Amino acid sequence: MTSILPNRRLILAGALAAAAMPAVTMPVRAVAASAGRRRFGVTLHPYYSYVANIVGDAAEVVPIIPAGFNPHAYEPRPEDIQRIGGLDAIVLNGIGHDDFAGRMIAASAKPSLPVVESNADVPLLPAAGMAARAAGKVVNPHSFLSITNSVLQVATIARELGRLDPDNAAAYAANARAYSRRLRQLRADALAKLATAGNASLRVATIHGAYDYLLREFGLEVSAVVEPAHGIEPSPAQLAETIATMRKLDVQVIFSELNFPSAYVETIRRETGIRLYAFSHISHGDYAPDLFEREMARNLDTLVLAMAEAAP
Repeated sequence: MTSILPNRRLILAGALAAAAMPAVTMPVRAVAASAGRRRFGVTLHPYYSYVANIVGDAAEVVPIIPAGFNPHAYEPRPEDIQRIGGLDAIVLNGIGHDDFAGRMIAASAKPSLPVVESNADVPLLPAAGMAARAAGKVVNPHSFLSITNSVLQVATIARELGRLDPDNAAAYAANARAYSRRLRQLRADALAKLATAGNASLRVATIHGAYDYLLREFGLEVSAVVEPAHGIEPSPAQLAETIATMRKLDVQVIFSELNFPSAYVETIRRETGIRLYAFSHISHGDYAPDLFEREMARNLDTLVLAMAEAAP
């Protein structure tokens, strides 16, 4: 298990106690171990993409929860816990987005299953919203919604899986470098578009705090967050207060969540006239190696469009 900063170790310990985009470079073919391919578990869609691109055909990537479940509201099922018994290791977000995994591992046939803490080397942002902090959410767990942080996580995952599977470590490292180059190119392409179309002074609000990592990567600060915590709709009084704040701060753009529309979003748009755009949370649909690239490319295109349309 990779070493982590104290706050991340505490977060993981708490969880355990709570018991369409073509690839430019194909993953390197690695030599499978004599005992058969390793099986590495993942909890969230982005981590499936990360691990699938790292291991290529040398190992099997196993989602421990089926597609279609909202990870924020997921409760472990017996058949999903049983799936953990067949894993060689599991890759976790580990900072609040997949707390259910700790309970599943503890209840499985492999309570000492090796865990890869993907966020060990990622600079973390504080959780957004008073309700989130009151519930003990110290950090924002949506670190994967950033190219830079994703590259850091890919490097950590490749290193740790290589330690667990030394026969394929060199291939994992090579695949990780190739995958990271593609991810960095997505960011470079977006920055190139913003060089002529962007507006660095854009004032934005978000429906929830998941997108802080992405927006900060492009020099934007979030002026207001509508939901007191992810998935918790604001009360009428909270919504009225947020709308007043947006008007006072002259917010120009609101980013909502694709695939999970909220009824009050239309109220905000009607009351304020602020432009509304939707980001993907990358937690919807089938697991796929190219899902993260496709969804992040769409997010970056959305961000470029929002900044271009808001520019003077």
